[in-house]
Amino acid sequence: MNNTYFITGIGTGIGKTIVSSILTEKLQADYWKPIQSGDLEISDSLFVGNLISNTKTVIHPERYRLGQPLSPHLSAKIDGVHITTDSIKKPITDNSLIIEGAGGLMVPLNDKELICDLIKSLDAKVIVVSQNYLGSINHTLLTLEVLKANKISVEGLIFNGPANAETEDYIQNYSAVKVIGKVPFMSRIDKEHIITAGQHINL
Repeated sequence: MNNTYFITGIGTGIGKTIVSSILTEKLQADYWKPIQSGDLEISDSLFVGNLISNTKTVIHPERYRLGQPLSPHLSAKIDGVHITTDSIKKPITDNSLIIEGAGGLMVPLNDKELICDLIKSLDAKVIVVSQNYLGSINHTLLTLEVLKANKISVEGLIFNGPANAETEDYIQNYSAVKVIGKVPFMSRIDKEHIITAGQHINL
């Protein structure tokens, strides 16, 4: 069965691209990053593509490639571009699709629309990437509350990086959201480790 999953995180820099790589390889799914803001020479699409071993995955081109490593709405303004969710259409594929967001749910795309609005427009199931640090319980539960308030379907949670059983158990028990994976810290990120990490995700 082919599915569309939108990978979002509880903040910036918590491992969405790593988790997207793992899921893309595990499912031999297609990958799509609709909005790349900054780092165009080492974009997330290129990063994921370099970590994929299977021959089935297609890396679909970004809809927006913005020059500054800033919030999409500001990077777009600097580039003289106006982002709208209406202009972002899912690529046509017969394969499962991993969509990677930019930052968290409340990241602005323009004056009125946020990443969570994009998720709704794409009709995708959400996978939330969390990471254990001081404040991550708050950030994770707030993210899940925003998804609930917007009636967005959540497939599950993935914890990325060093484990903290107390934190993970609290989040799972309080939110009642299924934990579908706990990806341990990887000392090296390469194709072999991406394949191995897939064993820690139940999807």
